[in-house]
Amino acid sequence: MRHSKIARHLLLVSAVFGFASPALADVKAGVDAWGRGDYKTAISEWRGPSAAGDADAQFNMGQAYKLGRGVPADLAQAERYYKMAADQGHLQASDNYGLILFQKKRQQEALPYLQASANRGEPRAQYVLGTGHFNGDFVEKDWIKAYALMTRASAAGLPQATSNMAQMDKYIPLDQRRSAIALAGQMEQNEKRVRTAQAGGLRPAPSSGALQTAQLPASKAVMPVPAPAPTPKPVAPPVVKPAPAVVAAPPAAKPAPAPAPVRTAASGNWRVQLGAFGDQNKAKSLWNNLEKRVPALNGMQPYLVAAGSVTRLQTGPFATKAQASKMCSTVKASGNDCIVKSR
Repeated sequence: MRHSKIARHLLLVSAVFGFASPALADVKAGVDAWGRGDYKTAISEWRGPSAAGDADAQFNMGQAYKLGRGVPADLAQAERYYKMAADQGHLQASDNYGLILFQKKRQQEALPYLQASANRGEPRAQYVLGTGHFNGDFVEKDWIKAYALMTRASAAGLPQATSNMAQMDKYIPLDQRRSAIALAGQMEQNEKRVRTAQAGGLRPAPSSGALQTAQLPASKAVMPVPAPAPTPKPVAPPVVKPAPAVVAAPPAAKPAPAPAPVRTAASGNWRVQLGAFGDQNKAKSLWNNLEKRVPALNGMQPYLVAAGSVTRLQTGPFATKAQASKMCSTVKASGNDCIVKSR
């Protein structure tokens, strides 16, 4: 969603919005300046195109005001710029605008934006809505939908969602959790359809090198202490906080690597591949999540297989293809896709 062929997309933006090439060049020049840490120059490059209606420039101005780079931090100004870009169909701006509205406790205004973001697979929005459906505080109480949304957010690597799922397991009955896992699988397929449909829309992704969405890590929701009464106390709703950095800034330090797993004396030429990620930590997070949800994986050997810039998460080994296929079917029943591979 965030990546496109720049040259082709510049033509699309110019044709749709009627911008001349120099205006778009200013947006790219601003992105280059931002990457060098020259935030004031970036702002000066974006102000003109933003005022002229360039959605990428408006989104970038929103990022700058939210983070206080090149301008004083001002959430109200960030909100204003995000809305201008969101009104033009800028998806990243819509994501951030909905989260800012929620953070400012304007929950009903935020709701349609959060729902649209969640429908296309935005994990922060899924986490917020999942908590809301568990509590029943700004959306209807629906534990199946809550667990399904939290499952999708956890599968995307959001650690707060994985933590919440472990706590929800104490309250949501097993039959509802099974229904939620099935619903999560349906949600995943719907997300793919929505993203495919939006790829042909007005603004499928930012053009001319616009800054990618700064991740707004949702705060950890405080789960309740089990009460003696049979009705559980609800999860406290999350508070979405501004991100400390944007993609253009130096990446955050990676967490310390997990200890290497102890290999068992197993043999076989077949494995089950559970996913492939650009970030090895996401592969580890998925394994930890699946171990909790798929008992058949307990005691199995995880493998992190490097393939260029991608890390493949696999488990095994299995002596026969039939054994690997049986494990893959069990994993799919939990809502996670997988494939059988020969070593």
